Amino acid sequence: MSSSTDAPAPKPVGGLRERAITAAVLAPVGIAGVMLLPQLWFAVLIGALFLVGVWEWTMLAGWRSILVRAGIVIAHLVLFASAWFASDAARLQTIWCGVGFWLLAPWWLRHYHFGEQALKRSLFIKSIACALAIVPAWTAAIVLHGGDRGAWWVLFVLMLVWCADTCAYFAGRRFGTTKLAPNISPGKTTAGVYGALIGCVVYAAAVGHVGLDVPVQRLPVFVALCVVTVVFSIVGDLLESLIKRHSQVKDSGTLFPGHGGALDRFDSMFAALPIFVAGRQILGS
Repeated sequence: MSSSTDAPAPKPVGGLRERAITAAVLAPVGIAGVMLLPQLWFAVLIGALFLVGVWEWTMLAGWRSILVRAGIVIAHLVLFASAWFASDAARLQTIWCGVGFWLLAPWWLRHYHFGEQALKRSLFIKSIACALAIVPAWTAAIVLHGGDRGAWWVLFVLMLVWCADTCAYFAGRRFGTTKLAPNISPGKTTAGVYGALIGCVVYAAAVGHVGLDVPVQRLPVFVALCVVTVVFSIVGDLLESLIKRHSQVKDSGTLFPGHGGALDRFDSMFAALPIFVAGRQILGS
């Protein structure tokens, strides 16, 4: 779920209608998948969606050979399977590898021309980045889902990013003037970021205490974790925008009509999931 901070230009009515219909179908299906599926089938579902994202990433990275792209997807499938059968300690190490990658991602955003040319070195760098972004996110999702009240926690993170995305949209549309990263995603504004963070604080405080029984005395720390999660979800959104800008495409794919591809929908979650799960580990939740 892309954590957009855009102040978008008006879209055609048909495009808005298509986006609304797709969202109306996907939202209940996604919630049902999170809440009703056992951990194994949840892992299969989200793994399939993430593998579509890997396929799209290989295209954006510059790979043109279908066999090479398929090989990269299969390699990620093997990594998913390895994480599934790994110990809890090994899974946490995988998640922390993802955290390390997202801590370095702002450097890449600052030096946005890095890896732009379709050279062998750039292909290698972007392929490694794909694994570091997606494998820890999938691992974090299954770890979170498999814990105490796991389905509710996964739903909480999904809704956290969606809430931030929605607040960013309206704040950016109403107040957006200062561009956040004009060389990467010209539509994103600082007002969108502020809107996302305000929405995050309100949502996390309310749902964390009432819905997830976070004690009042720990609520400020919990809200702070959610703020950090949303900040990195924006980083994830920007990184995908950077990869698309290098490839000179608007959307990563056409999987979701009106919403683009799997990367367009899950770019923010790739960053949010490992950050949130690692944060919960630090806080001893």
